[in-house]
Amino acid sequence: MSMTVIGLAGWSDSGKTTLLVKLAGVLEGQGVRVAVIKHDAHGHYKEAEGADSTWFAEAGASAVVVVSPEAVRTYERRRSGLGEALDALRAGGRYELVLVEGFKEERHDKIAVFRTAEQAGILSVLSRPPIAWVTPDEGTAGKRPEGLPVFHPDEVSGIADWIRSRMGNRE
Repeated sequence: MSMTVIGLAGWSDSGKTTLLVKLAGVLEGQGVRVAVIKHDAHGHYKEAEGADSTWFAEAGASAVVVVSPEAVRTYERRRSGLGEALDALRAGGRYELVLVEGFKEERHDKIAVFRTAEQAGILSVLSRPPIAWVTPDEGTAGKRPEGLPVFHPDEVSGIADWIRSRMGNRE
C-alpha cells in the first residue's frame, strides 16, 4: 500500500490542530486509513495526569505500553525524528495517509496554515514552498503564487477531497 505524507505547518494558534482533527475525521469517514504525527518541539507532551501510565513514565520507565480492547498506546522516552516515525508506519503497511503537524524543517509536502498576514511569515521558514495554503485572510490569499490552491479553514471537505486527489502521487 502506498503511503502519502502531507504536513500542516504554521505558527502557534494558526489553526493547525483544529484543522488536522477535522481532516482526520472526514478522511477516515471516507474510508481513508489516516495516521497522525505531532511534532512536540518543546517537549511539553505529558501522559494524562494521575493515570497509571503517567506514574510509570514519571518513575523513569523507558517505555510504557497501554493495551485496551480498542487501542494500543505506546510512550517511549528516546530521541527520534520524523523519518523514523514514518518508517515505522510504512513498515506496518496499514495507513494510506499520514498527516504531520509541525516539522517545518523537514522536506515532506506541507500545507501552510495561517490566520493573519503576520502568521503568513511561516512561508519564509518552511524547508520548501508549500503545496497549498489554508487561511481566512483574503488579502494574503490574493497574494499567493499562481496555481497554488488556497482554502478557507472552514472548507474541510474541499481540503479533504484535494488531499485525496494527491494520494498515491507523492510521498
